[in-house]
Amino acid sequence: MAESERSQSPRRLAVLGSPIAHSLSPVLHRAAYRALSLDWHYDAVEVTAGALPAFVGSLNDDWLGLSLTMPLKHEILPLLDGMDRVAAQTGSVNTVLFGQAEGRRTRQGFNTDVAGLVRALAEAGVRQAAHVTVLGAGATAASALVAAADLGAEMVEVLVRTPAKAADLASLGRSLGMVVTVGDLADLDDPTRRSELVISTLPGGTILGAEFPADLRARAPLFDVSYSPWPSELARSWSAAGGLVRSGQGMLLHQALIQVRIFRSGDPFEPVPGEDAVLEAMRGALTGQAVTG
Repeated sequence: MAESERSQSPRRLAVLGSPIAHSLSPVLHRAAYRALSLDWHYDAVEVTAGALPAFVGSLNDDWLGLSLTMPLKHEILPLLDGMDRVAAQTGSVNTVLFGQAEGRRTRQGFNTDVAGLVRALAEAGVRQAAHVTVLGAGATAASALVAAADLGAEMVEVLVRTPAKAADLASLGRSLGMVVTVGDLADLDDPTRRSELVISTLPGGTILGAEFPADLRARAPLFDVSYSPWPSELARSWSAAGGLVRSGQGMLLHQALIQVRIFRSGDPFEPVPGEDAVLEAMRGALTGQAVTG
């Protein structure tokens, strides 16, 4: 479908995942499409693990694309016709664009999480970090690892409950030219621990049962990709030590803007018309919808 046809026709989009009721993606996307005067409808749909193939197969030509959250960022991979470089690198897709080629419907996958995280960190004043700590080993952790590489990280420590599950992350880190070590979340209170930036990709509501050393919390920024419930236990711990804390709202905002680019033109690098105003409309819609992190 040509860009002009895509922009002018009424279209359907949605964010899929489980749980999904807390998602702020509809708030952001609807604000963007209002600002762009597009007759597009964006909803949140509960889709559990294992149900994605049937759901995607049921969609008609009214559907332009999808946003994906957990647990679907890996499950979508075998259903795709192709992926962008970042999606292939991370093995994680959070955006699907439907198209047509040779008389058949196609599905192209993208990862906007990496760029969203880098942009959100830049807004918080974090533009470089040589030593980064990543909590968790899921799909978003891979995006955090690539984002760390973009920040110039030389060393990344991945902390997980089951270290064996982080083997793929260690391999990804090496391919990016970083030294990646894997540790146990149970040891996060090690007094010798050092880091310039901590990125948590743990689910909202995770109880850690221990705290990072107070001097690290006071010195190193924390970016917690979760935003519901907020503040997280980790965020409260960081604030108590006087450290800089940011919730996942900034990442959500910026990755959503790149999704809007993709849905409108098929190109994550092609700004939408009046993009600064669109971004501010999205940011304004987010204000008051959830706690600012």
